[in-house]
Amino acid sequence: MALLLQSLSARLGIVRGLDLAQASRESYPPVVNFTLWMLAEIAIAACDLAEVIGMAIALQLLFHLSLLIGVSISVTDTLLLLLLQKFGMRKMEAFIVSLIAIIGISFFVELIFAHPAPVEIMKGFIPNIPGDKALYIAIGIIGATVMPHNLYLHSSLVQTRKFERSREGIKKAIRFNLIDTSIALNIALFVNAAILILAAASFYTHGYNDVQEIQDAYKLLLPILGSNWAPVLFAVALLAAGQSSTLTGTLSGQIVMEGYLNLTIKPWLRRLITRTVAIIPTFIVIYVYGEEKTGALLILSQVILSVQLGFAVIPLIHFVSDKKKMGEAVIKPWLKIVSWICAVIILVFNAKLIVDCLLDWSGDPNHNAIMFYMALLVCIASALLLLYLTFSPFFKKNKNGFLVGVEETK
Repeated sequence: MALLLQSLSARLGIVRGLDLAQASRESYPPVVNFTLWMLAEIAIAACDLAEVIGMAIALQLLFHLSLLIGVSISVTDTLLLLLLQKFGMRKMEAFIVSLIAIIGISFFVELIFAHPAPVEIMKGFIPNIPGDKALYIAIGIIGATVMPHNLYLHSSLVQTRKFERSREGIKKAIRFNLIDTSIALNIALFVNAAILILAAASFYTHGYNDVQEIQDAYKLLLPILGSNWAPVLFAVALLAAGQSSTLTGTLSGQIVMEGYLNLTIKPWLRRLITRTVAIIPTFIVIYVYGEEKTGALLILSQVILSVQLGFAVIPLIHFVSDKKKMGEAVIKPWLKIVSWICAVIILVFNAKLIVDCLLDWSGDPNHNAIMFYMALLVCIASALLLLYLTFSPFFKKNKNGFLVGVEETK
């Protein structure tokens, strides 16, 4: 899914010279664009929340700091962003690639220590969701991999590449970008798989079936794997992951704001606002409920990313399916079908999760009725917006003001 959707966002940027937010502003009325902007900002804030927690936990594991102190220190990564931006986009991309390499190498070494069973690894690639808890985590993994704000970012970054604005030049740019994206996302596949394999090989096979917090995993890696490097590499990878996502999240925020609202603010201010929004709920949860609740908050932030995906994916598919604006670079019918299948899978998973949560909430005798009905109203409004995004491009007004199908007007 990530490879397909990233390639579609790159195609949009290369062919039309617009990022996803700019294309949306060109296609939808202001109220819809404002709503989409707000949803994109929620996704970016959710991603940043995960980065804050990840960085705080990594600092705690490496330097034995409390999580509240680690959360406070996470504000300072704004300075890192300012420093990197002075060197230009290419240097920033190289730094992000270096961080990803650190993550990959760290987990590769961890896997060597863990000695996983190859046959069991292959079985793990067979889709299997044994229960609602597994579905919740699976949706979180989708959100963490196919992040909605990355679609905005990718459609913008490809425009910084130099290529000829000719038929052959555009084809070549799309082809080479597909290769780049394939390499990057296969590395991401390796890292994500390595995390799951490491957990299974280190904990499950040794009878530790209730390891739910990152801190617990860190403590158990040394006695189980028998290497002093194992926990250190784990924490370093966690720190590198947070910094990598911080940079991409900030760049995405600038693109989303400029694209939807045509509003530009200074990068350091943008970073500070986003980080503040992420820090406040983290502080509250840690202070009120304790450090043991950070794991649940971390997974929730990734589930929020997945829930936001439909609002970016549906417009993207419509934009690259528009022959009038995409010309010869419009996606083929088979690719359109596959794209819509991916969108439906994401929407169905998210819908099931939301319905299950609402049913559980309504069944709780102590639930707050006002909060429940507010949440229900938000869900209904979101569903109506998704329906609008899905079906509005198939209709337009003719000269008499009637709504007719696009194909009929041709």
